[in-house]
Amino acid sequence: MMDLRALYDLFTSSTGVTTDTRNIGKGNIFFALKGEKFNANTFAAEALNNGASHVIVDEIAEDGWKGKFGDRLILVQDVLRMLQDLSGYHRLQLKCPVLGITGSNGKTTTKELVAAVLSKKFRVYATKGNLNNHIGIPLTLLSIKPDVEFAIIEMGANHQGEIASYCDYVRPDYGLITNVGLAHTEGFGGFEGVVKGKTELYRYLAANKGKVFVSADNEILMEKSKAISERITYGRAAGAYCSGKASGTGEFLSVFISGQAETIIHTNLVGEYNFENVMSAVCAGKYFGVQMQEIKRAIEDYTPTNNRSQKITYGSNTIILDAYNANPSSMKAALHNFEGVQAANKMVILGEMMELGEYAPAEHRSIKAMTDNMPLTKRIFVGTGFNFLRNEPSVMYFENSAELKKWFRQQQFDNYYVLIKGSRKNELEKILSD
Repeated sequence: MMDLRALYDLFTSSTGVTTDTRNIGKGNIFFALKGEKFNANTFAAEALNNGASHVIVDEIAEDGWKGKFGDRLILVQDVLRMLQDLSGYHRLQLKCPVLGITGSNGKTTTKELVAAVLSKKFRVYATKGNLNNHIGIPLTLLSIKPDVEFAIIEMGANHQGEIASYCDYVRPDYGLITNVGLAHTEGFGGFEGVVKGKTELYRYLAANKGKVFVSADNEILMEKSKAISERITYGRAAGAYCSGKASGTGEFLSVFISGQAETIIHTNLVGEYNFENVMSAVCAGKYFGVQMQEIKRAIEDYTPTNNRSQKITYGSNTIILDAYNANPSSMKAALHNFEGVQAANKMVILGEMMELGEYAPAEHRSIKAMTDNMPLTKRIFVGTGFNFLRNEPSVMYFENSAELKKWFRQQQFDNYYVLIKGSRKNELEKILSD
């Protein structure tokens, strides 16, 4: 078995690591992961033939491979654990600050805003897309080059103990929890479980003399972060280190930052629910010495992608596409914001919310009830979580997005303002594709 130090020497002389045979670069190290439905150990020969310098396996799938590939085929006890351990070892070599970000809603948007702001002063490496799980986080860490000046790691979780396990190899110096809400309650075991699981980041920071960025408006997070020696606060509260307020006018969110010279930031983000995401980025920028005009420029230049709070023109219609993910708190925030939109014809297309366990029936009924009191021309619900609406005459129900798309493409909508919101499984953005 190869020890970690020897593997790290191979890593530093490689062209990087990958877990996918479809994108192997010449000189990559291939980690052959396995799961319930796949076993990449069987692709070891393919990876080596495609240019990998070495392959890490925990099973040798075919007799003769060791003799054929020699030292390029490295057998370990657990490939995933070795990937994580290697990333932790690499983290120890980095001399830059590391900020860990988690939360029920807004993790990716916050991460991207903070990265945009800090990039005005530092060479920043941040999680790409949403590679925020037990595989994506090690890959993110291992992608960080020695020239890094600041690293931002997004950490997702759907059960207790997960954030704590990430902290073992991310070793954040700073932390930020966007919020806590009813997300992944099936895995966390209810709302209190969500709070306990997400605040594992706080417990790590408290034990390791870390610092935290925290919303002064969030009573739960303020209470849970009390043990951390330094809290850098943001929000509407006048006493916060960085305070501001949201504008109630305009299609896009504008934020007024308090200070000696009040700054107005006009964002490309739809919805006041993005206020705390923006404020956390402003706060981080201010704390790390980015000039306010540079902070303003970075945030105003940021345009959301990947189906997150995107404003899209579709013929004569305006669509707010927020279909990357959904849980009860984010769904209600999106509906509350949409309620304030002034338009003659308004329509919502809402997909079911996943991983809610015993909370699912009540939360889906609560979302439907919320729309009952909104001035909407059409209400459309998608997915089995809303199947109690199958025979409800006041709404339209579709079992899946494929059925919805077939109907949607046959309609002649004119001058509608539409909110599309649902969990990733729904893939609601597909109704707009050809």
